[in-house]
Formats: sequence, C-alpha cells, structure tokens
Amino acid sequence: MLPLPRRDLTRSNAQFQRAVKKLPLGVSSTFRYWGEDRTIYVDHGKGGRTWDIDGNAYVDYRLGYGPAILGYADDRVDAAARRGMEVGGVFALSTERELAVAERISQMVPAAELVRFSNSGTEAVMAALRLARAHTGRESYLLVEGGYHGLFDAAMWMSNMDEWDLGSNADPDLVPYGKGIPPTVKQLAHIAPMNDFQRLEEVFKRHGDSLAAMLIEPIQGNCCSIMAQPAYVRLARELCTKYGVMLIIDEVKSGFRVGKSGIQGIMGVTPDITTFAKAMANGYPIAVVAGREDVMRTFRPGGASHGGTYTAHSVSLAAAEECLRILDETPALETLARYGESLKAGISTILDARRIVHSYTGHPSMFGLFFAETPPDNYRAWKTSDYRFYDRMAYFLHDLGVICEPDSREPWFMCEAHGLDATCLTDTLKAVEAAVDLALDHFEAEARASGPVAR
Repeated sequence: MLPLPRRDLTRSNAQFQRAVKKLPLGVSSTFRYWGEDRTIYVDHGKGGRTWDIDGNAYVDYRLGYGPAILGYADDRVDAAARRGMEVGGVFALSTERELAVAERISQMVPAAELVRFSNSGTEAVMAALRLARAHTGRESYLLVEGGYHGLFDAAMWMSNMDEWDLGSNADPDLVPYGKGIPPTVKQLAHIAPMNDFQRLEEVFKRHGDSLAAMLIEPIQGNCCSIMAQPAYVRLARELCTKYGVMLIIDEVKSGFRVGKSGIQGIMGVTPDITTFAKAMANGYPIAVVAGREDVMRTFRPGGASHGGTYTAHSVSLAAAEECLRILDETPALETLARYGESLKAGISTILDARRIVHSYTGHPSMFGLFFAETPPDNYRAWKTSDYRFYDRMAYFLHDLGVICEPDSREPWFMCEAHGLDATCLTDTLKAVEAAVDLALDHFEAEARASGPVAR
C-alpha cells in the first residue's frame, strides 16, 4: 500500500468553521463546498497555479470553471482592467469601448451580428430565452439532456435518471435541480437526449409549433464535456428553421476557448442567438448575448426588455477588449490546445502502462476523462456509467497538488499559462501517476475487505 498523501489544511479548516457561521456551507456558491475538512480557501493564483491560505500550491484545471483562459493574474489583461478602472466604473450610460468590443466579437463570430452585454452566463441565457420568446411570440422551449444553462428556474430541469427504467421506451420524467423551483415552470420545458436524431425529430413533430427556442451546449460543460455530433447540431438547425424556432447555442464555456468563433465555427452551424461569458475577459465578470440582426433588434421599447446596472462595466469591458485581442491576434488558443493534447497523451501513457481502459470527451482545451473504452455520447450514457475510479483519483489529486473538479461531470480546463510553463505538465503527470496507483490500492483494499463472493 502506498502512503496516503496529506495536505496541511489547518488554516482552511479553521476558516471554514468561522465562515459557516455567516455563510451557508461556509462559501458563496454551493459548488465550492467540498466538505468540512476539504473546502479550499484561496490565497492567490498566478498563471496555471493556485495557492490556498495554508500555502499549498496546485496546478489548477478548474480555472474558475474555465474563465482564466490565459491564466490567473495575466499581466496584460490586468493592466487593461486598471485602465478601465480609471474610466469610472458604472454610469448607467454607454462608452465608446462597448462598440469596440462588440465589433471584435462580431469579427470573431460571424453569427454575432449584433451584441448585448450582460454580467454572467446565467444572465446571458436568461436574456437569450426572453429574446426568443419575444421574437416568436411563443413560450415553451427545448433543452438537451445534460446541458447546463445557468441558475434560473427555466433552465434548472433535468431528466430523473435515478428512477428511470432503462428498458423503457418512455423518456425519464423532468425534475428540478433543487427546491424552490415552481412546478408550473415545468409545463413549458421539453427535453431531448443528445445525439439521438430520431428523438429530436419526434420532439419537433409533437411540439415544434409551440417552441420559442431550442437551447444546446454542443460541448456540455457540466457533463464530462460530451460533444454533440456535428450532424446532430445541423439537424437541430434544420428543424428550428422548419418550425420557426430560435436555435440558441450556449457557448458560455466553449466560446472563445475551443476556437476564435467557438464550437459553432468548428461545426459550421449558425445559431439565431448565441451566448458567451467565461473565457472572454480572463475572469472579469462579463457575458454576451448575440445573434441575427433582425432577432437582436427585438431588444427595443415595446419589445424584449434587457438591461442591468453593472452591464458593460468599464473594468470588465477593458479586460474583455484585451483578452479578446490576445485570443484573436496571438497563438494563445493553439498553445493551450497543444498543452491539452500533451496532457491527455501523458495521462494515457500512465493509464496504458497499468492496462486501465479509458477515453476522452470534448476538445483538448476542455476535455473529460472517462474510464471506459467508448466515452458516453449523451447524459443517459454518462449517468448509467461507473465513474467511481475517477472520483477517487480526483480525491487523491487534490492532496497531491492538482486541482480538478471532484465530480467527473466537470471538464479539465486548459489555459495559455499551462502551455508556457513546462513544470505544469511534469508536476501534473507525476501527481496523476501517484493518484492512479493510490486509487488502485483503494479499490483493491475495498475488494479484499468485502471478502470472497459466495457461489
């Protein structure tokens, strides 16, 4: 048995005990709570690494769920943000920089004919759905299983796989992500499995005339980075056009990450409306809803309402202007994608040496690791799979100085700084090798403890 790694989390655990008295679960987002003795409190980040308040250093593959595409505290973007600070912050008025950033986005993403700014991915998708409803005069909408579109009631519905009969021809029931979501909202929501062409056509035949929009993440950022087949997205485009439905491609995570024009550019599909957020300003809070000119001009007095006090904040706009310039004019995206390929190759070498079957999903800049010969191609396949080995490996990786999401649904995110620092790769692969061996020891010990199986 290998010795179990142990981080010193004395200060973090003490901070948790203080914070939980004032903050629910001791954090400002439920997803940051990892347990009473393993919740991390950050001191600072730089490049592709994060340091906690106990002084533990981590090669970071969460990157705030993807925003830090260049790396933490990027000098170029932070200098631009400081210039934005000098402008004054919030005016409830417009600045020239809004147009400059909008023009850059339209240049990079042909489908973004017109642009409106928001503050978060959730806000952008909320605005996109409202826009689709206003433009079509319809109310219902179609979600794709496994997709994540933010924390608002209309989007917080998922298929109940825990109580679904795998042999059933019927779809699983829709259930909310949590409490507090009115059941009445469910009446407007429909859902279809990713990459199931027949079921998609069936949903449109039954409900197409009443749908305002179809929302799809072609790379599912909260489901192991499962990727839609390009033909599936093209079919969605065709069906939306046929039935007068707005195709909303949600690129909150994939936008300005997998390519300059996002996954829609790679797949060659033009949405009616698209959303961007995380990577566009290297972590500064800003988001975009963009799309066809005739659709976007529905944002008008007497049409769809859109606004926000902090929308197009001078600091975030300045950061976005510089970050998008870097992504557009330098090889940053190629650098981080190459790093992702090198990391996958290194992990595969370790796993192959131990004859551990595995595969990858997604794009090298945001990939999922899956312990099966064939990766899942939709949420149903992921949900009914065995991801215990991944969860245990991730547990050990944290103690060994590598941060990935402890839930296998979340991809590994790359940043430019990873690719510019050779130690990130070597440190990561050393930790992965140790974590894999520790996970093997764990499950072997578990098997021994369970004793022989009766025949």
